[in-house]
Amino acid sequence: MPQNEHIELHRKRHGYRLDHHEKKRKKESREVHERSHKARKLIGLKAKLYHKQRHAEKIQMKKTIKMHEQRRTKQKSDDKTPEGAVPAYLLDREGQSRAKVLSNMIKQKRKEKAGKWEVPLPKVRAQGETEVLKVLRTGKRQKKAWKRMVTKVCFVGDGFTRKPPKYERFIRPMGLRFKKAHVTHPELKATFCLPILGVKKNPSSPLYTSLGVITKGTVVEVNVSELGLVTQGGKVIWGQCAPHLPQFVFLQIIYLLFTIFI
Repeated sequence: MPQNEHIELHRKRHGYRLDHHEKKRKKESREVHERSHKARKLIGLKAKLYHKQRHAEKIQMKKTIKMHEQRRTKQKSDDKTPEGAVPAYLLDREGQSRAKVLSNMIKQKRKEKAGKWEVPLPKVRAQGETEVLKVLRTGKRQKKAWKRMVTKVCFVGDGFTRKPPKYERFIRPMGLRFKKAHVTHPELKATFCLPILGVKKNPSSPLYTSLGVITKGTVVEVNVSELGLVTQGGKVIWGQCAPHLPQFVFLQIIYLLFTIFI
């Protein structure tokens, strides 16, 4: 038996305390007041972080409530009204049916929406945290070790503003920030130096994607407006992701010259 499961084992053998559920109920009812008190008393950075967390929780709760409300609403069904006489009490109903929020159609739409930016990722060796992030020790005695410095090439947008150095957790050095990528066009057989718009997917970790770290196999979006690519509707293509399959028409592979040596 694992060492940390002694409480669960005791409950299986002997059950709960007689007042367990009552104490649990009272604790949950007190929690609302404790949260309110905490929200009023916190100041500074802790208050900002706490309010951000509560804001996210409230949004999620509202979404859940809305979904449950939609499930109870009535919608007109597409089925044709049956032929023949209809009873008087059914005349005003017009074939209504309960709405199913998580129907197959909505599930399919969500999958399509989620997979809008998905491109096939190459199978590459995952980069560990020790390779990409270097631990920075801070404080008077160098005891604090919560800061990390990125040791790989990364992309940082023009609108990025640094946090105050005291509160900055992930540091991306200016010398490792890249703005442009070398892109090959399969039809023209030419290489262009184009500005990077963003990092779409890093196969190693979602954290690296959010930080804009570029390692082998990273999918990068570049500005292809200079190439003059046009859609079927006649609109100019502004940004294009770099897939790793030749059947995509516009761009075959982004050759990031700095990833060859990683």
